Amino acid sequence: MESSGTKDGLNKAPILQRLPMSRPHGSGTKGNQIRLRTNHFKVSVHRTDVIFYHYNVSVKYEDDKPVESKGVSRTVIEKLQEIYLANVDFVYDGENNLYTMCALQNVEDAFMVVVEDGSSTKTPGGNGSPEGSDTKRMKRPMTCKTYKVELKSVGEFCKEKKSVGEIPLSAIDKVLRGQESDDCQEALRVLDIILRQKSAKQGCLLVRQSFFHSPSEPIKLGGGVVRCPGYHSSFRPTQSGLSLNIDVSTTMIVEPGPVINFILSNQYIKDPSRIDWGKAKHALRNLRIKTTHTNSEFKISSLSEKSCYEQKFLLKQRNGNGPDVVEITVYDYYLKHWDIRLQDSAIFPCLVVGKPKRPTYLPIELCHLVSLQRYTKALTVLQRSSLVQSSRKNPRERKSDLSSALQRINYNSDDILKKCGISIAPEFAQVDGRILQAPKLKAGDGQDLIARDGRWNFMNRKLFEAKGVHTWAAVNFTTRWKLQDLVRRLIHCGDNKGINISPPQSIFEERLQGNESAASRVDAMLEQIRKKIEKPPTFLLCVLPDKNSDIYGPWKRKCLVEYGIVTQCLAPKKLDDQYLTNVLLKINAKLGGLNSLLEIERNQAIPIVSRVPTIIFGMDVSHGAPRSNVPSIAAVVSSLGWPCISRYRASVCTLSPRVEIIDSLFKPQGNEDRGLISELLFDFYLSSGKQRPEQVIIFRDGVSEGEFKHVLNIELAQIIEACKFLNNSGDTWLPKFTVIVAQKNHHTRFFRDGNNDTANVPAGTVVDTGICHPRYYDFYMCAHAGRIGTTRPAHYQVLHDEIGFSPDALQELIHCLSYVYQRSTSAISVVAPVYYAHLAAAQVRQFVRFDDASETASSASGGQASSASGGQAQPVPELPRLHKNVKSSMFFC
Repeated sequence: MESSGTKDGLNKAPILQRLPMSRPHGSGTKGNQIRLRTNHFKVSVHRTDVIFYHYNVSVKYEDDKPVESKGVSRTVIEKLQEIYLANVDFVYDGENNLYTMCALQNVEDAFMVVVEDGSSTKTPGGNGSPEGSDTKRMKRPMTCKTYKVELKSVGEFCKEKKSVGEIPLSAIDKVLRGQESDDCQEALRVLDIILRQKSAKQGCLLVRQSFFHSPSEPIKLGGGVVRCPGYHSSFRPTQSGLSLNIDVSTTMIVEPGPVINFILSNQYIKDPSRIDWGKAKHALRNLRIKTTHTNSEFKISSLSEKSCYEQKFLLKQRNGNGPDVVEITVYDYYLKHWDIRLQDSAIFPCLVVGKPKRPTYLPIELCHLVSLQRYTKALTVLQRSSLVQSSRKNPRERKSDLSSALQRINYNSDDILKKCGISIAPEFAQVDGRILQAPKLKAGDGQDLIARDGRWNFMNRKLFEAKGVHTWAAVNFTTRWKLQDLVRRLIHCGDNKGINISPPQSIFEERLQGNESAASRVDAMLEQIRKKIEKPPTFLLCVLPDKNSDIYGPWKRKCLVEYGIVTQCLAPKKLDDQYLTNVLLKINAKLGGLNSLLEIERNQAIPIVSRVPTIIFGMDVSHGAPRSNVPSIAAVVSSLGWPCISRYRASVCTLSPRVEIIDSLFKPQGNEDRGLISELLFDFYLSSGKQRPEQVIIFRDGVSEGEFKHVLNIELAQIIEACKFLNNSGDTWLPKFTVIVAQKNHHTRFFRDGNNDTANVPAGTVVDTGICHPRYYDFYMCAHAGRIGTTRPAHYQVLHDEIGFSPDALQELIHCLSYVYQRSTSAISVVAPVYYAHLAAAQVRQFVRFDDASETASSASGGQASSASGGQAQPVPELPRLHKNVKSSMFFC
């Protein structure tokens, strides 16, 4: 049966629905045994007869408009239970899903629910005023709102399967026994929602399966943003039974308090007269505030165009012989009706709340931001640095936090969990791990590099394959460094590492005139180089004023796209031998050299891989900031020069915003394939003695469990089609495929057992029993040595394996691929191909600005992307093609 992709005619063929493979018999045996603890807590399930009934919930206002606030929906559903379902135990997710422990009767009709509302803008005083009342210091009376709630059994939406609305908890038990069950994920989801519901009732901020209390000691990140620590909790099926995974979690919230304080902090100023009200309007939109004079809560929709002195509105009057409606300024209203003389904020715009057609104006000085409002905008570099620094905890501290959290949350007291017969043990689960021996590395002249705890160095060693640097120049973008001295020291360090670096053809200092844009500065510098050096250099060293200079993107784009020049940017804080060595590692890799090589790679002794021509892919997608509409960028890197597995090249394309699945891997246009894969296969063929790969190993980063089927049935299917398209010689060439997902964003952590729990687990630790999935093929690996905080293992999920790796062979390959990262002298947390794909996508995002969407679909360097569910394709901007001189290089290193 033919597999297919999503476009260019591929969807005409029936799709082969591949499923993630089951775990093979046996587990790995290599390595020294180690006893570990993990942040999984054993869950005992004493009942298997519990069935949850699934209902679709619709909460609406009286005018049939849907309620969007999850908080309001939860309040309405709690009232619904109090009035109509007093004896029914149910679980509600705050949106459209409600689960009960018994089937409901007579749910065809809508339920009318009346809820008291203390934050309403409607009072007996009328509408249109800032507070809707003309009585001084009058306490706001409680008003009532009526809501309409509709419940429908999910079974009604699927007539062909009447039981679809029934979710038996016994489905989890089937999976724990290694059997297939369609209902297991839904049953686990119900249990997770029980945890969320408990946290919601405690007033927590909920972010997926994490929950956050107001921090007792707020850690300010700057810009009005506060780090808010919390916890993640979710049920996981494992080989040892059901477990509860609890981990520390972090989110960012807006600093509560006076609104004016937030505005000043957000703009990093102290003087209110310097406020940029356009920026303030953007920062305040949709935030919730509470008024100090009425204690009422509102959501900010905008800022008024005029100040409190000038902003007028129509006020309805209840008493007196004058007109029913008068026009009054906000300032006068608060002075006459509330006896409040507005101070500084009288010259500020008003906060606009309420409905657009009937706005309510509130003075800024009378408003405070309420607590636990999530900050979703992109963090600055300094904010992110502060977040990382403040979030680090060593293993002992992390364990202590988690033990305290489990006691404080006390899930065992939850009534619904009790009725499900579920209890949670308080001890960290014990698991067995193995410490794999570090692979041996080779430096230049056949010298050994000994890795200890995942690290090695090049002291008194030369690089394995050093590339000379002969036609090059150095440029300085207005930094404090004396470029002549820096170049001299770099040449000396290169000589020690076996790199022959000739004196530069020239050294260029920026002639900065006025406040020029980054792009103009780059153009001026390159024009200097063009005028002075007749033949373009093959390498440029670029010294920037700081690590996040806006010069970086335009510089990279010009050099890599227009001129085809390899470039190395640096912004040193200090110059020592270690820093210069790290710079040389990157330069050598970009110019085609190899810094170190695995001994088994040189001896062609890698199990399975060294015997048969094998290409290794790493795939990742980089997304823009949350809620932004910039395109996502997909990158695929591939190994070159088999039997070598240490050299790679990259190909990139654009996707529609927030799309994760790559659908531009195969794009046939006439007799040509314009997708990403064909040029990678062709380069492999040329660099590997004109041998086609007989084995393809794919490492995919960044996808969730719900997207595994898309990886198999869209991405793998397109790679297979690309191979078939290239097979025009009439033979039967079709390689075998192995697909592995590398996940970093998960919540499993490991701790040493015993008294030595302040140190992280050793580099090379692998766990493939105990807490792994009872049916699917996965394992955890800490290839690197964590020195700060608590090590996060990589979670590898093997979705497909036609090649037939044994557990030991696959784990050894993955361990080795964590040691071939050319720009480092330490093992990394995930295989190098995945890390390279991440770097390639991130670098291309840096040097491309997405100001305007392209009207035409881009070619191999970009394209139209559609969602994995087959949504309408959207045009995305075209990525510039890398120059032919650099496209096959490790420009991303």
